[in-house]
Amino acid sequence: MSQIRLFKVAMAPNLYNSPSATASYNPLAEVLASGYIGQGPMVDKFEEALASTFGTSPLVTVNSCTSALDLALELIGVGPGDKVLTTPQTCTATNSPIVKRHAIPVWCDVGVTGVIDARSIARNREKHPDAKAVMVVDWAGQLPNFRELRKAANGIPIIEDAAHRFGGDCGGDYVAWSFQAIKFLTTGDGGALLTPFNQYQRAKLLRWYGLDRESSESFRCAQNIQEVGFKYHMNDIAASIGLTNLRLAQENLRRHRENAAYLSERLGIGFNPTSHYWFFPLTVSNRDSFIAYMAEKGIDASQVHARNDKHAGFQYPNGELPGVDWFDAHQVAIPCGWWLTKDELDAVADAVLAWGG
Repeated sequence: MSQIRLFKVAMAPNLYNSPSATASYNPLAEVLASGYIGQGPMVDKFEEALASTFGTSPLVTVNSCTSALDLALELIGVGPGDKVLTTPQTCTATNSPIVKRHAIPVWCDVGVTGVIDARSIARNREKHPDAKAVMVVDWAGQLPNFRELRKAANGIPIIEDAAHRFGGDCGGDYVAWSFQAIKFLTTGDGGALLTPFNQYQRAKLLRWYGLDRESSESFRCAQNIQEVGFKYHMNDIAASIGLTNLRLAQENLRRHRENAAYLSERLGIGFNPTSHYWFFPLTVSNRDSFIAYMAEKGIDASQVHARNDKHAGFQYPNGELPGVDWFDAHQVAIPCGWWLTKDELDAVADAVLAWGG
């Protein structure tokens, strides 16, 4: 049996060479033949298709999930010295936009599943009544309890890092998705941001320097920029890849969840019906030994992300974080992706059960 991989590029390598693909509409070929490869009509088409698939609007595409998170912070008005309640148990991409704005991440604790703890948010909200926002992460595709989070946030906006999910069933005021190479949907690299209705037009301007691409006035010379923005836009090449892969992403998600349900049954672990299971999360007693053991069986297993507050660039006061201490020491991921066969799933389950830790 070949190596059982934890992650895999989301786009099927033979997508454009398959009979079904060549016989149908091919957005990427259209873009490359047109000579128009920047942000253009294909971005508009992709945004419309994405909003329809997610059942969510208004939505703007950008060049990465990190850009989406930073754009959300900009729309909220987070700047130097402002505080954002957030979790250190995530990819550094979640908290980098906070730090690069010279704002202050206020570290909140997590529960046993790695999802931010509403009680910790409530405590920190009382300590920091001037906090500007809350950042939450859908760890492994799990949804936080937004009813509890909203009560704990006490009126400040919630930014949801939904990089581990695919779809519009989210709960944040701002929701950032990732279309990076190994996510459910890939555009090569890219992302999208869901905004409140009253921030949609501003978000569209800010993602492209502050210029209005829909205006009849030339954006090169004639327009008067009222608010300086960023180079965060998606281009038509990325959008065309996303538009084509959109047909595969929902099926990939379905298979991820089916595989996770099967592993849950084999391992005697409760299946979370609201999780998207970008990976299958476990906690084990001796992670390094477990990872080495799984590697001997030809199975990828790994720690997903190290807690941010251990990095030199994220040294901010954190107080007591017992949940993060425990979870960071024990969390590990095993494969459950759409590419796995039943034999491979059984091999993964058998190996975990034989480990017994």
